[in-house]
Amino acid sequence: MSSLSHAAQQHHAGQRILTVDDDPDILKLLNMRLQAAGYQVMSASNGEEALAQISISRPALVISDLRMPGMDGLALFDAIHQTDPALPLIMLTAHGSIPEAVDATQRGVFGFLTKPFDSKTLLQQVEAALRMTAGAEPAAGQMDEDKWREAIVTRSPQMENLLGQAKLIASSDASAFIQGESGTGKELLARAIHHASPRKNKPFIAINCGAMPEALLESELFGHTKGAFTGALRDHKGLFQAADNGTLFLDEIGDMPLPLQVKLLRALQEQTVRPVGSNASIPIDVRVISATHRNLAEEMKAGRFREDLYYRINVVGLEIPPLSARREDISLLANNFLNQVSEKYGKKLNGFAPEAMELLIAAPWPGNVRQLQNIVEQTVVLSTTPLIPASLVQKALQDDIGGIQPFETARKNFERDYLIKLLKATNGSVTQAARLAQRNRTEFYKLLQRHQLTPALFKDDNTNQPS
Repeated sequence: MSSLSHAAQQHHAGQRILTVDDDPDILKLLNMRLQAAGYQVMSASNGEEALAQISISRPALVISDLRMPGMDGLALFDAIHQTDPALPLIMLTAHGSIPEAVDATQRGVFGFLTKPFDSKTLLQQVEAALRMTAGAEPAAGQMDEDKWREAIVTRSPQMENLLGQAKLIASSDASAFIQGESGTGKELLARAIHHASPRKNKPFIAINCGAMPEALLESELFGHTKGAFTGALRDHKGLFQAADNGTLFLDEIGDMPLPLQVKLLRALQEQTVRPVGSNASIPIDVRVISATHRNLAEEMKAGRFREDLYYRINVVGLEIPPLSARREDISLLANNFLNQVSEKYGKKLNGFAPEAMELLIAAPWPGNVRQLQNIVEQTVVLSTTPLIPASLVQKALQDDIGGIQPFETARKNFERDYLIKLLKATNGSVTQAARLAQRNRTEFYKLLQRHQLTPALFKDDNTNQPS
């Protein structure tokens, strides 16, 4: 690829492209080529699905198969251009012919490629189409309208539905409750609700309720007066007061101690706070959004969370799906993080190799989006090539997952390490090692056999201890 082509690709990297083909193998290959070049890709298997995708999130370019069951490529082109004539379309077909190509281009189709396509020609056409329509982005009003959610990168229908609910919630002052696994982006969603609300020009303040002891958390939330406790050298305004007329985000509210739950309930009911050490109540006007990774229904049954507080904070509930349930977002998020981290470290990277992206898409992601961000940063830092290779992603995934092993794996590793330490300490004496472990010899031998450990390997040459 020429330097001009490379520069153009870098300039347009991250732009969203919609691919449409009824052949899943062609679609997968096409998507991998585009993702490897740094583009965000959304896919559809037919024309009707493509129109639905476009209505949810406008791409910068459409690449469509010409011959598909139902709505073919030209019918899709006509339907798109009725509502968005500035959106370019490249036609792709295995049945390429001069009449079809002439018909397509005369009707305004930007380009025409035959299958099997040449990757270099494909990317050159993509760059040319994006360069020609660089100014044909959504109107400024539309961009401003979506600014509230700009930090949330998604093309998942689940997430789009969730964001639609969030936008409706934002217009009211109802308390919102966000449920989701750790790392799914609960604070990002809370900030988005704040930015879409009438309170957007007032403070947004977040606090993790599980990150500090009860006394300190109470002082942080409600404030304290001078002399209220040892070390209170001056009056301190709490976060409720600091967030007045704005939004207060109570993260991990499921970890809040019960006595403090009572005080929080009173503050929400009366819309007042009483600083620690004060007899006076201070009126507040705060929109509260809370979140937790815990199942509060189970916490209430166990008596660890107050039912009355639950119904006070959960006027409207939202649940963020785990990353494993929105795999269509993985390539989008990975490339977005890649661009951010590359700029941060001053590195010029084109994207992930297709095999590397496949690994990312197939990974389990127990740590969700936060874990993906960490993996991408790790690979960017260590990469020495323009395309991040699969081997680097594989190593990063193994290293990261190693810190959160399944219980059985962790127990097995502990047993093995423990037995090795005992045998080293006793120079391979099973009698002494079993006695130290408080296990009989037969049981101890079974443990050694399970981990394929041979006591003789731990004996010193000059040691004549009994085994």
